[in-house]
Amino acid sequence: MRFTRTLALAATAAAAISLGAGIPASASVEADSGAPSYQEFASSTYRDVDGGYVVNGDELISTQGDLRVFYNKLVGPQTPTDGLIVNTVNGADDKWSLSQVGNLTYCVSTKFGARHDDIVAAMASGAGLWEAASSKIDFKYVPSADGNCTTRNKSVLFSVEPVQTSQYIARAFFPSTPDRQMNVLVDDSIWTSGSWTPTNILGHELGHTLGFRHEHTRPESGTCFEDNNWRPLTPYDSSSIMHYPQCNGSSDDLSMTSTDRAGVVALYGN
Repeated sequence: MRFTRTLALAATAAAAISLGAGIPASASVEADSGAPSYQEFASSTYRDVDGGYVVNGDELISTQGDLRVFYNKLVGPQTPTDGLIVNTVNGADDKWSLSQVGNLTYCVSTKFGARHDDIVAAMASGAGLWEAASSKIDFKYVPSADGNCTTRNKSVLFSVEPVQTSQYIARAFFPSTPDRQMNVLVDDSIWTSGSWTPTNILGHELGHTLGFRHEHTRPESGTCFEDNNWRPLTPYDSSSIMHYPQCNGSSDDLSMTSTDRAGVVALYGN
């Protein structure tokens, strides 16, 4: 989740924008209209601790080849599209199978130290937001894996690990993300984020793990455009848990809405 800094592909440069200054639209422009070159864009994009690239604030691009594909789509012509929206990969919904979405196992690293139990509680309550919306979804905490909680631990689907960064408060992954980068990384700033509670911040990130995109990439937001690789599940919802408040959102606390719950049911069933 991007609350401290974001990279926006604007018509003139790839720029780092602070939260205090707001987040302008990431303009989708033709390659000859002054957009930065791919090399400029790549060099300005934050490289995460596990080697991936973080775009749109808290979304992970796994490889340099995938980053190039992302760039090409971003500078290509926009295709306006009509809640909640699901990520797409090659035109197909990026989601879990029904058997897997009912068994989303995870561990919480003991490297959180004194905050370990607090992260465990925030993950449980954040997961509960989605589980309450659809009985098909079940995030399962596996405490026995906490002592070796990394992406290399094959006893769980994903890990929850601490990170020290000024780039984001937390970031997650999509169902299509490679196993080696399937983790939720959390910075200490999650405890000092004002009206954004740890429950709602991690709820937002777990929305990404289920395949949901940022709601503010829709044309209706009027700003913070990311790309067109998504499919609408509900009407636009400016109050969505997946909508950044600073991107013309109408909620200041990232709480889940009835429209969010309808979108979950539309994708995974009830």
